[in-house]
Amino acid sequence: MLLPDAGSYVEMTASDEQAARVRVVHAEGKGLTLSAPLVAVPGVGTDVTLRWSAAPRGRYALKCAVTGIDENRLRVEARGEPLVEQQRHFVRGGGGEQVIMHRAGFPSASGWIRDISEHSMRGHFEGTNVRDGESLRLRIELGSEIIEMGARAAKVEALPQQVPPGPMSVELVAIFEASEAQARIIRRYVMRQQLLSRSRA
Repeated sequence: MLLPDAGSYVEMTASDEQAARVRVVHAEGKGLTLSAPLVAVPGVGTDVTLRWSAAPRGRYALKCAVTGIDENRLRVEARGEPLVEQQRHFVRGGGGEQVIMHRAGFPSASGWIRDISEHSMRGHFEGTNVRDGESLRLRIELGSEIIEMGARAAKVEALPQQVPPGPMSVELVAIFEASEAQARIIRRYVMRQQLLSRSRA
């Protein structure tokens, strides 16, 4: 599991309180020992978020729970994997890639991507209708690689076919949390598409 290095400083936030700068004393497995200013030591059982650099893409955010306190030392245990927070918009690109959308109780729908990032995809799907907030499963072809992930539909816009009259299609944004391996595939693909676009310009 990816953890900040011992001796490094990280930002710790408990609920909506102001972030405190704390030092990592020890990190192993899912546990960390932190040294914090006494005024910033939260109680046992408190949920906290640790943030540290994920240059050049932004910073990691790791949700933890406080499991022990000894004066200004606190022990925390990770709750899940660290996620990358982007301080600017994720790099976006691509367009035209094939994607298949699966939904429980509905036939699969084929579509194509308008653009994709590590956090979301904007796509067009024929012959289907989707509601905001619906759970989806996506199978996305990025060049020679295929990724599959769960997602949530947002900003759904229904587009009935006018001429000739035909089945409904939708444009939507699918929000997802890519794993680090999936994010790497998306990043690599988008950068490759951007380079190709520049070379054609």
